[in-house]
Parts: sequence; C-alpha cells; structure tokens
Amino acid sequence: MSAPPQEAGKRRPALTPARVVAGLCLFAPFVGILWVDSYARIEPTLIGVPFFYWYQMLWVLISAVLTMVAYRIVRREQAGARRATASDTVADAAAESGEAR
Repeated sequence: MSAPPQEAGKRRPALTPARVVAGLCLFAPFVGILWVDSYARIEPTLIGVPFFYWYQMLWVLISAVLTMVAYRIVRREQAGARRATASDTVADAAAESGEAR
C-alpha cells in the first residue's frame, strides 16, 4: 500500500548527493586495486620495495581514510535527517495545539 499523502511529502530521497559522495569514496579503492595494468611494474621503487607492492599498501591507508570520510558523511546526513524530523514533529504538534484552541 502507498503512504498517505502527508507522509509521502516528508520522506527523504534514498539517493542524496551525500550518499553519492560516500559511495564514490567506497568505490574508489576497488578501481585503484582492480585496475592492475596501472601498477603492474617494478619501477619506481620506494626504499627498495617495488612499485607493485608499495602501491597496494598505499591503497590500504587510502581505503581506511576514504571509509572514514564516507562514514562521517553518512552519519552527518542521518543526524540532519533526525533533526529535521524532530523539528517537523515539534512544528506539527504546535500546529495541532493551535488548531485545537
């Protein structure tokens, strides 16, 4: 069944710009690691370690940072949605009490 008209207008979209950015942050490491032709070489070496190995280890750190960024983006969006819902509830309650008078 569909939601009543009042509730349908209050729903937040499932795909928001913040979620797109978070998704890109989580997707980037897959592209960086799965595109093997971009790093399948020995040079440049870093402290004697071939590029092939230190590139992958660098992506471990980059992945951790990007995951943290995605997490914070989603948490911030969820907190904003909770605040918006709470303020809507307060406004609805005030409107109802004003109508009852």
